[in-house]
Amino acid sequence: MMEVLKTVPVPGVRGAFEILVLAVLFYYAVLFIRGTRGAAVLSGLVIFLVASLVITRIFSLDALNWLLGQFTFFFPIAVLIIFQPEIRRALAELGKGPVFSTTASESRMIECVVHAAMMLGDRKIGALIAIQREIGTRSINETGTRIESPVSTELLAQLFYPNTPLHDGGVVISGNSVMAAGCLFPLSQREDVSKELGMRHRAALGMSEETDAVVVVVSEETGQVSVAYRGRLSREFDEERLRKLLNKVLIRGRRARSPLKRVKEQLDLSPEGVAKTEVLSKEETKSHAS
Repeated sequence: MMEVLKTVPVPGVRGAFEILVLAVLFYYAVLFIRGTRGAAVLSGLVIFLVASLVITRIFSLDALNWLLGQFTFFFPIAVLIIFQPEIRRALAELGKGPVFSTTASESRMIECVVHAAMMLGDRKIGALIAIQREIGTRSINETGTRIESPVSTELLAQLFYPNTPLHDGGVVISGNSVMAAGCLFPLSQREDVSKELGMRHRAALGMSEETDAVVVVVSEETGQVSVAYRGRLSREFDEERLRKLLNKVLIRGRRARSPLKRVKEQLDLSPEGVAKTEVLSKEETKSHAS
């Protein structure tokens, strides 16, 4: 074993840098395809190719093995075709990252959501609006109809207007855009949820349990505006209280914690760290709702 290790060349500074770059590119490539429909297609294709190469090599099927080897040459082209929609969207959104986002645009988005929720509540029109934060919602978006339009009060009100094609699902907002409408949110399976809450509120809770999104829900029966955040549902919001909560969570709450601090919190999987995270989550939810 030692002799074998001695034959392995030790990478220098340039080699270590290249390995680091490749690792980062591979990591972000995995993040990019995770949760998309193309991911299942790509996984199936890779499994098929590897299994076929192994089988043809074991049974000495040289001709088939050679053909499969030639096919792998076109694998990058297949990847481009499979992920063409995602690649096109990523290139289109390249200049719209957090570096270029402004507090003014976020505040405008919050005002549109608040006004739309109050308007729909006054008219007793049901609504379900999820505002994406750090955890992506691509798989949820794909269950609905892609919109990709700037947020506006009129657009949100129109999407939930009764008997329109997309009124019966949820809307996902990312940044300053309505990404998709008519989406199917995951339903909460908790048994301690009040029986008087309908499917919209369960969907809002389920979305807040599986992601860090803030979900605004308007009751069709009472017109009451509620907010689901981190698996907790706060009810009876008026306009000022809803605006205050969204500003705290989406603007001030995001500034308060640095990216390094958020990473450390996510990596602390000890019993003490998990317990601390649960306590902080409850305290933050209570403070935001007050």
